[in-house]
Amino acid sequence: MFGRKKKVIEEVLTSPRADRRILPDVPDPEHIRVSLDRRGMKELNQELTDQQPDLISKLRLLSLRYEADFEVRITAKGQRKKGVVKGRAVDISSTGILVRLEEADAFQAGGDVHIEFHIPPGTMPEGFESAVKTNARTIRMFTREQDGKEQQMVAFEFEKPLTVYFQKKRWGYSVYTASGLLFVSIVFIMLMRAESIIYFKYNLLLYLYSLIAAAFLLTRYLFGALYRDVPVNPDYTPGVSIIIPCFNEEEWIHRTVLSCMNQDYPVDKLEVIVVDDRSTDRSVEQIQKTIDLIHREADRYQTKERLRLHVLPENGGKRVALVEGVKMARHDLVVFVDSDSFLDPQAIKNLVQPFQDPKMGGVAGRTDVENKYTNSITKLQTVRYYIAFRIMKAAESWFDSVSCLSGPLSCYRKELIMQHSEAWLNQKFLGQPATFGDDRSMTNYILKTHRTGYQDRAICSTIVPSDMGVFLKQQMRWKRSWLRESLRAAGFIWRKEPFMALFFYIGLIVPIAAPVIVLYNLVYVPAVHHIFPTTFLMGLLMMAMLMSLAHLLFRKSRLWVFGLVFCVFYELVLLWQMPVAWVTFWKSTWGTRETPQDIEARNRKNERKRRKGKKRRDRGSELPF
Repeated sequence: MFGRKKKVIEEVLTSPRADRRILPDVPDPEHIRVSLDRRGMKELNQELTDQQPDLISKLRLLSLRYEADFEVRITAKGQRKKGVVKGRAVDISSTGILVRLEEADAFQAGGDVHIEFHIPPGTMPEGFESAVKTNARTIRMFTREQDGKEQQMVAFEFEKPLTVYFQKKRWGYSVYTASGLLFVSIVFIMLMRAESIIYFKYNLLLYLYSLIAAAFLLTRYLFGALYRDVPVNPDYTPGVSIIIPCFNEEEWIHRTVLSCMNQDYPVDKLEVIVVDDRSTDRSVEQIQKTIDLIHREADRYQTKERLRLHVLPENGGKRVALVEGVKMARHDLVVFVDSDSFLDPQAIKNLVQPFQDPKMGGVAGRTDVENKYTNSITKLQTVRYYIAFRIMKAAESWFDSVSCLSGPLSCYRKELIMQHSEAWLNQKFLGQPATFGDDRSMTNYILKTHRTGYQDRAICSTIVPSDMGVFLKQQMRWKRSWLRESLRAAGFIWRKEPFMALFFYIGLIVPIAAPVIVLYNLVYVPAVHHIFPTTFLMGLLMMAMLMSLAHLLFRKSRLWVFGLVFCVFYELVLLWQMPVAWVTFWKSTWGTRETPQDIEARNRKNERKRRKGKKRRDRGSELPF
């Protein structure tokens, strides 16, 4: 209806408590800070962390504090019969909690208490959403003024870190349950596919497809399970230039820039270049504010030499912005980061490690969903994203042939980007400019001559669509670019590792044929042969169980059930975008942003409407009265 306002969706994000330092994870060039973590980790030294690369990540998980607001029930030792003191959590970490109380007289520093609370989804990282009943020690008490009145604050340290508590409670059970059910599901799938061989004589193509599809999926999980990161070599720190292309991203660009600067990486080896593609909102203003803030509060980290903003003279698209950034880059490795993606402080350190191999041309990091708890749409994508990276890309990385170095976080050799820049910028398909699928397109150029890899510990998180309309447009765009670039890759992938090439072609055929297979099993067979498709539905359930249980095994999260929901949603909705993509994969419009092609398409649509309206008015004027 004309004039109706679109409903604004409020994103639910995990909010780490702000550090008093704007770049807390950047190595201190003056060695003023000698502790990696000022909260009780002073015994750490660089030699120890070099020997145990995972140690910093584990300690960071323990020490990070998150803003919180939920009820906490506390009982002082020996006073359980006298009642429970209720308060509200202010912030929480894996090692302790800060609580706001009306009366703090029942507690004293050093005293033991019993504490109970439930961590709401989105308060802490995925997997922590659960009830907690544990003992704790009162660390300190103080008052804080807020809204003109004093509030009593009490800090408690847990008897055991929450990571240990959950490992003995829910996390341990999740691992055993997921492992057992995964084994059962795999055995069941293999038995069902063995049964398919018996029925070859009834429908060779159908049952051969089922056998191939199952083999393809199971091998992805097998090689995904075998995958291991390239370990961090502390002596390997090549120069890195991070390029952030920005277009109308004023809401998130501040956080993106900060996360790219806040890297545990040598100061003289890292620079960040933000390239604005003529945004029409306040993105440039936000970027400049962020740059000024960083220069003002962290100038000792040489930020004026390492952080730059470049505004394009006219809107040219994402590829133009990226190439302009690469031209400005001073280092041999360039990292592409989307303007709504946020890097973990250890991301760059892990991302560059595979480049110790001179034949490695590009590496993708893992992308998690940042707004995972916003609604059901984002929860579906959370499970899908994790499996797509931790299983599918990890399996491809086993053969050094990752087929898509994803836009949120990927690293390339600068010389290769420049070598293919002209072809990339001017790429056309069936006469139409290729304006999206830039990550998969560049990956194809790299794959022709070099290896591509994946680093699971190089982590970023991204904002995914929380609106169904935007999500469906994004999925259609991805299917079109997948089909276009897969057809390109089919012409050279056979030169790569034979086993990988075989499964690439299978992975191309299976999704394209899937709509026909689903229609045959769910519509034709019941309608013509009057047979309920029990076997087919059971197969779909088992495939969905693989996704959900793998997520539960690795993430130990209650969101695992959305893997099942996603598979149902895919079969009912997303699968049927594929036939549309078959006949429209040459289209160059995004559908979710104002590219020149989108503006042109909208103008053509409006012109057609205008002409139709004029014809109706002309016919109406010719009617006799």
